Amino acid sequence: MAVVNVINCKAEKVSQVELVDNIFCVPVRADVLHDVVVMQQANRRAGTASVKHRSDVKGSGKKLFRQKGTGRARSGDIKSPLLKGGGSVFGPDPRSYAYKVPKKVRKLALKMALSSKMLENKILVLDRFDLEQIKTKAFAEIMENLDTKKALIVIDEKNEILELSSRNVPGVKVLRTEGMNVYDILKYDKLVLLEPSIKGIEGRLGE
Repeated sequence: MAVVNVINCKAEKVSQVELVDNIFCVPVRADVLHDVVVMQQANRRAGTASVKHRSDVKGSGKKLFRQKGTGRARSGDIKSPLLKGGGSVFGPDPRSYAYKVPKKVRKLALKMALSSKMLENKILVLDRFDLEQIKTKAFAEIMENLDTKKALIVIDEKNEILELSSRNVPGVKVLRTEGMNVYDILKYDKLVLLEPSIKGIEGRLGE
């Protein structure tokens, strides 16, 4: 097991904690991480691009002019795709881009993402966040003490004071253990774990 220092909000060591090898020391495969990140991004796509087809365009269905004798090409109604303001032929319709990779692969990728942060020595374990009230300035001071600007903070349970204090700080995101995901772990430079959240991570990813 890897042993990591637990620090307080002043970046002072207060204790140590063990991180289990089957979650934080897993061999990292870029292809597995890539597959899960692409899946997450695809699931977030809106898929709302849409055009009006011939049946959706507002207009008369009357034939524009007689079939023969005018010297012009045969024409139907004003909603024809050939005419200005007519319907589109092969334009996009609303669709879902969502798909899933196997649950075991998603779980493995999450372990690999945590392991990659461990290998890069970019995991900080914090005993607790000392915030008495919702105050962005106080939160920013703690992050400065930790020498951390772009970070994902993982907490074990709802903490409204921390969540609201951090929401206006650029480059910082707060997630609970159940919302932890591969994309966000890899996106942010450092991973800040509140010490109680480690049990939640082990419970979620344990064998």
